Amino acid sequence: MIQLLPTRLQHMTWQYSLKDAITSPADITLLDTESRQFSPAAHGQFPLRVPPAFADLIDPDNPDDPLLRQVFPDVREDEPVAGFGADPLNEQDFQPAPGILHKYHGRVLLLLTAACAIHCRYCFRRHFPYSDSNPLNSHWPATLDYLRTHDDVREVIFSGGDPLMLDDEKLTVLVRDLETIPHLRRLRIHTRMPVAAPERINPEFIDLLAQSRLRPVVVVHVNHAQELGVPARRAIRALRNAGVTLLNQSVLLRAINDSAAVLVELSESLFELGVMPYYLHLLDPVAGAAHFRVDKATAKRLHTEIQKLLPGYLVPRLVREVAGFPNKQLLV
Repeated sequence: MIQLLPTRLQHMTWQYSLKDAITSPADITLLDTESRQFSPAAHGQFPLRVPPAFADLIDPDNPDDPLLRQVFPDVREDEPVAGFGADPLNEQDFQPAPGILHKYHGRVLLLLTAACAIHCRYCFRRHFPYSDSNPLNSHWPATLDYLRTHDDVREVIFSGGDPLMLDDEKLTVLVRDLETIPHLRRLRIHTRMPVAAPERINPEFIDLLAQSRLRPVVVVHVNHAQELGVPARRAIRALRNAGVTLLNQSVLLRAINDSAAVLVELSESLFELGVMPYYLHLLDPVAGAAHFRVDKATAKRLHTEIQKLLPGYLVPRLVREVAGFPNKQLLV
């Protein structure tokens, strides 16, 4: 087994840690909620939730802290903005069965849970009807049948919510079932857990990926180098040491990472940990997140700047998703 955590944390399961997640604005910032422009309505619709490992990296005195901005319910979320809706990618149109998204050739995405360790205010599925879209439980046999009858599918993507909110026992059952389908080759997992709750990357999960016949790919979601605290770095290195392919995708967010210097530092920090910068996404136009938007012209300018400052392999692809298109759209 790989030792992932300091002695003090080895006895704290990830579930126990998540029970200590911050859910009150007063507990995450020393600034009063009025000066922070707190929105009770936004908090009620999509509650603040920040696990301890992420909260420890926030400067509570700084109203412009890039991590605080990502999680704090802001009054600007209450303002309706034209073009920003509840299902910005029309994902409900691409579900051949509950919880299965089959938008792109050769890969199928499974929405395994609505739960996340952390509630990011720009989340494009913050309004998604998860109760109608879960492939587990009674729907799981139908999900397997769908995958068996589509032999062009080579990759299954675990998504959510955050799929690592499922425990190791449940994940093991899912992975073992998928391994029985001969044409599947890869298992991709999209997760914020390495930075939000790094104790979740435990030896049991590492062993599951290392022992699977499916080639594991973990896409971490890191937007700012400040998110890479000591526990997060330890968790990511453990994945790398187990032979997991590691990629990162970020969302380009106004007043958080819309700076060439910040993006360069992020790519450099990720590469030190064995993570390849993969995608830099334009914000999906979800209702409540318009104040994070960076326009396309600014995004292209920033991308040009970082191309001048980094070797090509450290420059993430600048992309956006457009509802109905068969692939992500490259912007440069």
